[in-house]
Amino acid sequence: MSNIDSHSVKRLFFAGAHALNNRKAWINELNVFPVPDGDTGTNMTMTVLSACREVQAADESNMEKVCRAISSGALKGARGNSGVILSQLFRGFCKVAREKETLTVADLTAAMQRAVDSAYKAVMKPKEGTILTVARAVAEKAAELPEDMEASEYLKTVIDAGNDMLKKTPELLPVLKQAGVVDSGGQGLMVFLQGLYDAFTGGEVDMSIPVMASDPGEDTVVDTSNLDTSDIKFGYCTEFIIKLDGHVFTEDEENGFKAFLESIGDSIVCVSDEEVVKVHVHTNDPGLAIQKALTFGQLTRMKIDNMREEHEERLFKNAEQLSKELKAKDELKKLQSMPRKDIGFISVAAGDGLAALLTEVGVDYVINGGQTMNPSTEDILEAISYVNADTIFVFPNNKNIVMAADQAARMTKDKHIVVIPTGTVCEGISCMVSYMPGTSWEENEAAMNEQRRAVRTIEVTYAVRDTTIDGTEIRNGDYMAISGKKILANGTDLDEVLLQAVAGACTEETAVVTIYYGQDVTEEDAGKAADLIATVAADAEVEVVNGGQPVYYYFISVE
Repeated sequence: MSNIDSHSVKRLFFAGAHALNNRKAWINELNVFPVPDGDTGTNMTMTVLSACREVQAADESNMEKVCRAISSGALKGARGNSGVILSQLFRGFCKVAREKETLTVADLTAAMQRAVDSAYKAVMKPKEGTILTVARAVAEKAAELPEDMEASEYLKTVIDAGNDMLKKTPELLPVLKQAGVVDSGGQGLMVFLQGLYDAFTGGEVDMSIPVMASDPGEDTVVDTSNLDTSDIKFGYCTEFIIKLDGHVFTEDEENGFKAFLESIGDSIVCVSDEEVVKVHVHTNDPGLAIQKALTFGQLTRMKIDNMREEHEERLFKNAEQLSKELKAKDELKKLQSMPRKDIGFISVAAGDGLAALLTEVGVDYVINGGQTMNPSTEDILEAISYVNADTIFVFPNNKNIVMAADQAARMTKDKHIVVIPTGTVCEGISCMVSYMPGTSWEENEAAMNEQRRAVRTIEVTYAVRDTTIDGTEIRNGDYMAISGKKILANGTDLDEVLLQAVAGACTEETAVVTIYYGQDVTEEDAGKAADLIATVAADAEVEVVNGGQPVYYYFISVE
């Protein structure tokens, strides 16, 4: 085999990154719970894209620099548990690879084993049937292969072993079998490795940093956000697809159609295959483009936007956003100029109402994030830099953010970081309320961990696919009430789902039920929900708070 040099490492990494980016939506859908915040594919992709940015700037003639860029970029950009584990796989691999000028099969095998060792050490209680199991299967197969094996055959063999283990993950983790899916993190790893292999065997590689892709099944929309639309010559952004229905769209017809579009507009995109033609044009008369297109076939996915109106709306939104950013910068300046204190607090939350409440109860800095947008290790490190305190408590408020917070804590040298592994924002709020000023951080850590375990959180959202979990049949579009890893209730009536879930969570000792309603719920509807819940929590005080969180209709705290 010809050994793999630093240039090839960079090239193969970018190939894997593009492959992962292109399949991220599909990987997201493998989430066990059919909730709209399944984000494994997104988290793994954003972790890799962070590394791509550093790799692109690295000296590709130097193996150590390329490997350090991969390791550092992935480590800082790691999001979610899957992203953190992936970053540790890269880190372990690069510890071996960076010592070499070129990589032989023996080097690859040693690097894979180091990668798996690093990843397993990073997880407190490793579970089999996950990305870890799939990665270990790849490393174990590599160790069985002869060192003089041809490179492409070697890579194909270890990838086949990983795919075989991926298929077995439902047998190792019963919840995967119930949901009818393989492990999403393991699938993401194999997509990355397959992309790498395709490039190694001759596939073309795009060396640009991947742009977060939409689902491959969706149309590609031309980005007009950077256009100077203050003086628009052609006012209507017009898009559609021509279904050829057997008509052969010849090269002459394509050239003639493009010439026609140029005569009535600009910003033209016209691409075709044997079945469809995708068209985009800016014009003052969309009807002319449509009439001409109809001579070739039926039209679908038609979209016409008035860019002049959009420009006015954009100016307004930009001004509003600028105002928010300036206000946030002022707050940061105040925060960083505060005198050094003994204890500070950082929390993660999505929703203006939740952020405001956390600030009211004493949190110094709220990282915007949570479901669907897990902050990276670097985001948490940045927040740590803002808080001027000797000891800082961090509340991730999501189980998929805990590992990133732990990683940030390990990387911080000048402050003592205490991560309270809160799984929900309700737990985080309750921990802050239980804080005891004047006592040691050790006493507060113990008290907060006891408090978070005393809180039961119910999260209410909707299902995004049909599945069965623990014998419960769930239909796409059903309302769902979840607590931890358990489905409490589901159905087509939101009120019934709420009542069933809260009734099951309340006991004679329940003193307070707090309802945090999301951005898609009106204050009136939240009040009605509180009245309903009061009928099954008669001895408890029921409170209503505007959380403003996305995706979830309600977070309900039962204490």
